[in-house]
Amino acid sequence: MSNTTNHIRNFCIIAHIDHGKSTLADCFLELTQTVSQRDMKEQILDQMDLEREKGITIKLQPVRMKYKLGDQEYELNLIDTPGHVDFNYEVSRSLAAVEGAILLVDAVQGIQAQTLSNLYLALEQDLTIIPVINKIDLPNADVEGTQQEIMNLLSIKKEDILLVSAKTGQGVEQILKEVIKQVPPPQGEINKPFKALIFDSHFDEYKGVMAYIRVVDGQIKSEDKILMMASQQEAEVLETGIFNPKLKKVTELSVGEIGYLATGLKISQHCRVGDTVVNPKIKVEALPGYKEVKPMVFAGIYLSEGSNFNKLRESLEKLQLNDAALTFEPDYSQALGHGFSCGFLGLLHLEIIQERLKREYNLKVIITTPSVAYHVKLKNGQQLLVHRPQEMPEPTKVESVQEPWMKVDIITPEKYLGPIMELVTNKNGEYISTEYLDHQVKTTYQRRVILHYDLPLNSLIRDFYDKLKSVSSGYASLNYEFNNYRSTEIIKLDILISEEKMPALSALIYKDSSFQEARQIVQSLKNNIPRQMFEIKIQAVINSDDKGGGKIIASERIAPMRKDVTAKLYGGDVTRKRKLLAKQKKGKQKMRQMGRVNIPPEAYLAMFKR
Repeated sequence: MSNTTNHIRNFCIIAHIDHGKSTLADCFLELTQTVSQRDMKEQILDQMDLEREKGITIKLQPVRMKYKLGDQEYELNLIDTPGHVDFNYEVSRSLAAVEGAILLVDAVQGIQAQTLSNLYLALEQDLTIIPVINKIDLPNADVEGTQQEIMNLLSIKKEDILLVSAKTGQGVEQILKEVIKQVPPPQGEINKPFKALIFDSHFDEYKGVMAYIRVVDGQIKSEDKILMMASQQEAEVLETGIFNPKLKKVTELSVGEIGYLATGLKISQHCRVGDTVVNPKIKVEALPGYKEVKPMVFAGIYLSEGSNFNKLRESLEKLQLNDAALTFEPDYSQALGHGFSCGFLGLLHLEIIQERLKREYNLKVIITTPSVAYHVKLKNGQQLLVHRPQEMPEPTKVESVQEPWMKVDIITPEKYLGPIMELVTNKNGEYISTEYLDHQVKTTYQRRVILHYDLPLNSLIRDFYDKLKSVSSGYASLNYEFNNYRSTEIIKLDILISEEKMPALSALIYKDSSFQEARQIVQSLKNNIPRQMFEIKIQAVINSDDKGGGKIIASERIAPMRKDVTAKLYGGDVTRKRKLLAKQKKGKQKMRQMGRVNIPPEAYLAMFKR
């Protein structure tokens, strides 16, 4: 190992959502004077307005800090990571670029499901773990109980756990000292050929694709030639720089450092997250990169107005640059026109993409009803992967259908066990086992357990999280990962609005609960479609044909808006009133035949979240 890296420490913060990661990162920046007091604000590393509004971290964000300990000045590269399960892929990418991780646990909430998930990811990467308990200043903080949980989990002593309050700054400096003491400096040689890992990227209008890299060997500077090993694309470095936390130009990046390269590449596919950047003249072996993430939820994205299809494509390509979990392919719908069939990691991921398209690219989009991917075997032996209801073959041709199941971990105080087990059972979950997190806590109400279940993804993504929070008074936390595919019986449900078939509203539902589901869907649409001057009929149909015929199993009607056409009358006999009402009736019939119902985007998501 080269001595040139002895002053460098690369680390990240991992935690469950809302345990204080961003507040701790703010504290570090203030303490190391990376950001001046004048420029300091809350959640400074959360660059998007969306992150501030929702109070969550969506994107990983690197920053370089300088910290002096004794006579030595250290370079500390921190990566702040998201905590929500939908952005788990962001965490795995951060971990591959660092040598250590601060495991942050809320003293009030204790260890949560995503804490465990992120911890296991860090242990897989062989990272040094520094356990920290945050929010110790709160009156309801259970420091002792949380310490016991961490001791049981990591098999460590009480003295190894740091106690801090990121809000008041208490104990925060000790974390930086422990990072320097415990986290090893990066491995690598400055004299070896240049090699770096791309862990993130974004698109700049003037400088092209900006690749966020961790230099593994050698060094790189402006005007050097580089090669992306996966795409075999060559480029010339326009600029090298670091995150301070804004982009700051430097003359070169050397072994062990984290920074960015301005590649000048205009096509996003040429620079992929997880790729290895090398010198094109020297052959070296590619770095392992990341395992490819598989989307779990699928939905169509279409423009709600206009026909700027190319702008939508470019916007999705740019979003995919710094969100490798997003997948998309062109699609066409008779009702909605040209669009894209997209894959997401979960419903929150879908909502974030929809909101980013609206804010960052000024696009109003319609999202079709989200669904999961089914494996369909036809009677002629052919295998299909069905993402959308429109792709489902006729029931007479289908031999079997399989749906994805997830491994689910739920951490909850013991007193909520009953309602949670009832909820999971109602959602077709299969019980696996129960573990106790804290064996030595005295009071029964404080004891916390981990419930292990298998659950269909279709049940999980609909409204499971909201109901789990409701039945546990907000105390339960959830983590899940893909398990396997299992046989299921599903049917295609078509929706008719004013006797016109709406392919974008079709859904795949369980056969045994089709009547209840259909009732909920039509009720949800009734609540979200605005009233018109004519009556709107909403019908749910199974086994429908192309003309909209089939068995109607649920229906609703939206009454027309009324206008008092007789208000202007004064005097005269009743025949004048009848004449006007008859004329209005005729007009409403004509409107019903010619009028078209515009379905707002909210109706699509509301239908799925019913």
